Order: sequence, then structure tokens, then C-alpha cells
Amino acid sequence: MATGSTRYLRYILFAVFGIAILYFISTSSLPSYAQPLTSGGKFSWDSPSDDSSSSKPKEASDAVSPPKQSSPASGETRPLQSMTPNITPAVPSELSPPAPGERVNATFVTLARNSDLWEIARSIRQVEDRFNRNYNYDWVFLNDKPFDDQFKKITSSLVSGKTHYGEIPTEHWSFPPWIDQKKAEAVREDMRRRRIIYGDSISYRHMCRFESGFFFRHPLMQQFEYYWRVEPSVELFCDVHYDPFRFMKDNKKKYSFVLSLYEYVETIPTLWDSVKKFIKAHPEHISPDNSMSFLSDDGGETYNKCHFWSNFEIGNLDWLRSQAYQDFFESLDKDGGFFYERWGDAPVHSIAAALLLRKEEIHFFNDIAYYHVPFTHCPTGEDLRLKLRCHCNPQDNFDWKGYSCTSRYFDLNKIAKPEGWMDQV
Repeated sequence: MATGSTRYLRYILFAVFGIAILYFISTSSLPSYAQPLTSGGKFSWDSPSDDSSSSKPKEASDAVSPPKQSSPASGETRPLQSMTPNITPAVPSELSPPAPGERVNATFVTLARNSDLWEIARSIRQVEDRFNRNYNYDWVFLNDKPFDDQFKKITSSLVSGKTHYGEIPTEHWSFPPWIDQKKAEAVREDMRRRRIIYGDSISYRHMCRFESGFFFRHPLMQQFEYYWRVEPSVELFCDVHYDPFRFMKDNKKKYSFVLSLYEYVETIPTLWDSVKKFIKAHPEHISPDNSMSFLSDDGGETYNKCHFWSNFEIGNLDWLRSQAYQDFFESLDKDGGFFYERWGDAPVHSIAAALLLRKEEIHFFNDIAYYHVPFTHCPTGEDLRLKLRCHCNPQDNFDWKGYSCTSRYFDLNKIAKPEGWMDQV
């Protein structure tokens, strides 16, 4: 019995000793809150001048003070700064080195209101992260009202190039003198009753007319040769590993798109009549190698409603400033369809490009994956999507659906459709 008691006492001592060792190991592996929360680099929103004005030594200002272990006294609050690491914003080139090569004289351009700030901030991050942080192109923001300080502060912090902010002249965002206001009002009321999208909106009509005929005339745009239009709340699904502006210039492209579809017929009942009137008045502007068959199934007698979706477009500003395009827009503008109906800038740009440009001057960017509610362009071809680190679902791709006109564009230009397109029909 004595031997058994001794054995049990030995087991108990071993157990106590083991527990003590485990406790020592576990407590010694916990992080020490006496250590700085950051190490190995400087993190501070403050500028160098702000650092030098501090009474602390530099080594002390680079570190974060350890949080107090005791609770604050009753009624006291801990400053938020004491809970946040000091941060120094990285220079864009440190995040991602600039791509080699000369830049094209080009800019991004966005029409936005102050209330669109957070939606356009999302779009800017998409464009910057997927492309522009390597190229640092400028960005022009246009508004029919002055931009407020918050809009400028946030957007300028997101863009890697320079930002420019412009107010639209009143004459470019108002009813022209030849418009019958009572007639235009009656049209809006009729469209409201028929529930036509944006049918009763005055501002939407001003926007369509401005994008059709005036954005490229704004003084801020005069310095540039190419533009890339970016809307609020868009998404780029894939990396862009080259400069689309350079591609456009080197290949003499004037207009490009990623999505195409049929226009709402209720918004453009007489648009094609105005187009035919222009064709008859200005045959000298019609390209001999035009894309009429993209627009019409009967040689130009009627319009099939196909157009490039202009909320994404990369284009040549000199073409929009040309006499041919100016005559085209002014002819349509005089007919009043922007206000007596609800002509959109997408069919206006598309019809102009299809008639005034050669087929080879229009380009489809299959590799620029894009979303604007409710349509998605997701590149066709798994190998391409993997190389470009795309995160879009190929089943969402709109290109080969029945309501898309992209297949027609491929057929017109005798371009072989990419492998796998039939799986997305």
C-alpha cells in the first residue's frame, strides 16, 4: 500500500510540474503591449514639416505610444489618434512603378455632380488599380455646378495624375432658343405616363445633348487629343497591361467600345429621319468604307437601333472637333430631338462613328472587362481572363446575347469570334 501511495504522489507532482511549464510557455508567447504596434518603417499622415515641428525626437515620433492598460477615468475618452498607427502615404511609384514609354496626350473625363462623389470614387479606384497607377494620366471632371471642396479633395487624392475641375457653360446645359418649351413639356409628360426611362427628366436630356455635342469643346478638354470616358459606379474586372491610348494612336483608331445593344425605340422615333436628312445634305462626310450595315438591315432605309454603349468609350477628340462631326451634331440638334423626344448620346456617337469613319477606325476592346448596370463585358476566352487576373463571371458576359449588337460588328468586319463564344449565347 505504501508503495502505491508513493506512486500516486509521484504522478500528482508530475502533473503539477507539467501544468506549471505549460503556463510559463503560454504566457511568454503572448505579444507584449509595451512594444510599438509598427516596426521596420515610418507610417504617418503628417508631412516632413509637421514631423520637424514636433518636440519629440524623431525616433519617438515614428513609433506608436503603447495603449494604457488601465481604463480611462470616468467621463474621459481616449483620443482616436492614440489608437491609430501613424501613416505616411506611399508615393504612387513605390506602390507600382510607372510603365515605360512616352505617354499619349490623353485624359480621363467624367461628367459628375457633387452628390456622385462616392460613386465616382469607386470608379476611380477601379481605373487606377487596374491601369492608371502605372501610367498617371490626368482626369477632367465636368459639372453644370461648381465642384465643392470635398469632391476635389477626395478625387484628387485618388487620381495618380493631375485633376482638372470645370464648370459647364450655361449655353451647353440649357434649352437652345429654337426649342418650343410647351411642346417639350408635353413630350416629357407623355413619356412619364408611358413610364419611359428618364422620359420626364430635363437634366437627363441636357446630359445627352452635352455629351453628344459639347464635352469635347470645353476649355479643359482643348489641350488633349484622346479621351477615356468614365461614369460613376463602374467596374473594371481585369488588369489592363498596356496603354489603350497608345494603341488607339498607333493604330489610327478614332472610336472604341466594349458593349453594344439596341436602343429603346420609344426614345428615338424620328432620329433616323434626321440622320437621312444629314446624309442627303452632306454626302461629302460619309466614309466610302462606312459601317452602315451595323446600323441598318436594308441599306439605310431604316435604323435597326444598334449602337455602341457610350458610358464606356475611348476616342479621338480631333475627330469629334472635325467639320464632319460638327455638321452632323448641329443638323440633329436643330431638329430638336434631344428635347422633343429623348435622343441619347450613345446612338448619336454610334451613328456618327459608323457613317463618318472607316470600319478599321472603330475598335472593340475585348480585353477591357467592364460593368455598368445592368450589363457586363467579360472577355471571352479563359486563357485571356486568367492572364489578366479577371474576376468577372464569364456567364454574365453580354456580348453574345440576343440583345447585343457585338456579333453583328464581328460579322461586318469579318472578324473571327473568339473561341468559346457559343457557350455564352
